[in-house]
Amino acid sequence: MSDPQTAYAWFARSAVTFGHDCTALELGEERLTYGELRDLAERLAGRLVEANGGETPRRVGLLAGRSVTAYAGYLAILRTGAAIVPLNPEHPPARTAHIAKAAGLELVLADTSGAGADLGIPLLVAGPEELAALATEPPPELSHPEPDPDDVAYIIFTSGSTGTPKGVPVLHRNISAYLSHVAPRYDVGPGSRLSGTFDLTFDGSVHDLFVAWASGGTLVVPMRGQLLSPVRTINALQLTHWFSVPSLITFASRLGTLAPHSMPTLRWSVFGGEPLPRAAAQEWQAAAPDSTLEVLYGPTELTISCTAYRLPRSTADWPSTANGTVPIGTCYPTLDLLLLDESGRPAATGELCIRGMQRFPGYLEPENNAGRFLTLDDSGTVHHYTGATPLTDQHWYRTGDRATMRDGHLVHLGRTDHQVKIRGHRIELGEIEAMLREQPGVRDAIVLAIQAPDGEAELEAAVSGSECAGQQLYSALGERLPPYMLPRRIVVFEQLPLNPNGKIDRHALVTELGRRR
Repeated sequence: MSDPQTAYAWFARSAVTFGHDCTALELGEERLTYGELRDLAERLAGRLVEANGGETPRRVGLLAGRSVTAYAGYLAILRTGAAIVPLNPEHPPARTAHIAKAAGLELVLADTSGAGADLGIPLLVAGPEELAALATEPPPELSHPEPDPDDVAYIIFTSGSTGTPKGVPVLHRNISAYLSHVAPRYDVGPGSRLSGTFDLTFDGSVHDLFVAWASGGTLVVPMRGQLLSPVRTINALQLTHWFSVPSLITFASRLGTLAPHSMPTLRWSVFGGEPLPRAAAQEWQAAAPDSTLEVLYGPTELTISCTAYRLPRSTADWPSTANGTVPIGTCYPTLDLLLLDESGRPAATGELCIRGMQRFPGYLEPENNAGRFLTLDDSGTVHHYTGATPLTDQHWYRTGDRATMRDGHLVHLGRTDHQVKIRGHRIELGEIEAMLREQPGVRDAIVLAIQAPDGEAELEAAVSGSECAGQQLYSALGERLPPYMLPRRIVVFEQLPLNPNGKIDRHALVTELGRRR
């Protein structure tokens, strides 16, 4: 039997197979079987079509937190054939409104946390009372055709260097190619309990949902506060599969809970979103000795992850790398990999470029495509994409990540630009800098990712100006940026340090910020 070709079809196949015999979703005290979750999604889909005047919507926002509405709503939007655009109720309203406009949303489905949103478009609120009422209604007749594999399944908005978020549309064929390779990797089946650690605005959540639902597993969603105590959460929820950013290992270690053999239920531990330090991996492995560890790497543009490295069960067989991180492994079989050095020539070390079935079709705003893709002619000459011609499957996506090939596996070496990862969130420092420069009295601004005492990266900002105050700037940023993009502090300088070439001296700035702590 061939694999499904659309995101919803992966869930629908399991709903037919497992029906009311297996739990699909567990969230607090609430549990829904595959059949119950399908029926709820169908009823919500019917309401969405009604709210859109009886027509199938093209793009629908999902403004919901960790609620049944969020997960049933995700499936409901896909069931209508629309593309889903996840929105976070905790993000500033101005940012959410910008995304809603940029995405061309026709409708927004919200839980009670998003009920008060004013986005200038119809808002369908489905809280616990509405869901309970839906359960008593007869199932709707949904005759809408299944989307084409080349239709957009979801759009994730990531940080943009120009000061505004960038829309990354992912097609059904992209996510289907991903699931065909990844879903069978983790021995998921009835009785498997998989963590749902990521917010829906983070594309790791798509892995959480559909790796669980592709094979009859249970998606177990911790509350946000539980994520700060990973070991306690894993044991309390009896999880068999864990997927998170490596930063959560640091939280567990600082709490003193990451003791040997402290997580006996875990069978699989998967980490992604940022480099995994070897020392952290060893500490986790000792705490979950029956768990297989795997590292995933990949930007949103390549559909969640595009490489993987599975650590040997014996730590004695683990590879050593110069930067102390676990390798990111090898490319998935439906993808092609290329490393280009600074001169634009194929090399063993350089910028990682990838093309293939998981590569997205290009940014929602076409002007963002220029410089992010390239082709190679028969002579090996690189041609950077300017946007003058349509993108094709032959175009390589430039990840902006540097890597080297060592013993057949890729090792991540950092970025070629000023993009950083903070606890898995992709942040363009230029977006924060652009907003700071817009504030009254600010002449220039620099944002840096600085290592905190606990080893994790955190943001600090430095601005020059005679009539600006750090707290006022912080408040202004808070009105437009999500919490994970806010600098820990903003320091005002009369003049930012310059190097002999007249450019801002970032190394001197790091030293000066440290002195002023």
